[in-house]
Amino acid sequence: QVQLVESGGGLVQAGGSLRLSCAASIRTFRSYAMGWFRQAPGKEREFAAGISRSGDSTFYVDSVKGRFTISRDNAKNTVYLQMNSLKPEDTAVYYCAAVYSVHSMRVPTSDEYNYWGQGTQVTVSS
Repeated sequence: QVQLVESGGGLVQAGGSLRLSCAASIRTFRSYAMGWFRQAPGKEREFAAGISRSGDSTFYVDSVKGRFTISRDNAKNTVYLQMNSLKPEDTAVYYCAAVYSVHSMRVPTSDEYNYWGQGTQVTVSS
């Protein structure tokens, strides 16, 4: 049974920062690639960032490159999303996702993730 619990969302002014955390109840956490998705009101869910199971490879959607950083701590079974220079268009529900991966340095594509958290709201005011 895989459970993912996000935390760290909230309300922040434009230009501010937030750090999201996702605690995973996965016995073999280091065998899973992890990702952060987001869904804004009236929009489709978007793959914002991903990290390989080794942590050596990452993916970012163009709109967050240079502002967001995904990282993981395999000793704590936790993945993070550091979000800096936040913009109102970053407002969304952010979801943590996981997928078992046999490739240590590959970041899975968005449609491969099969475990999901409940989401945490991030609101950026202008």
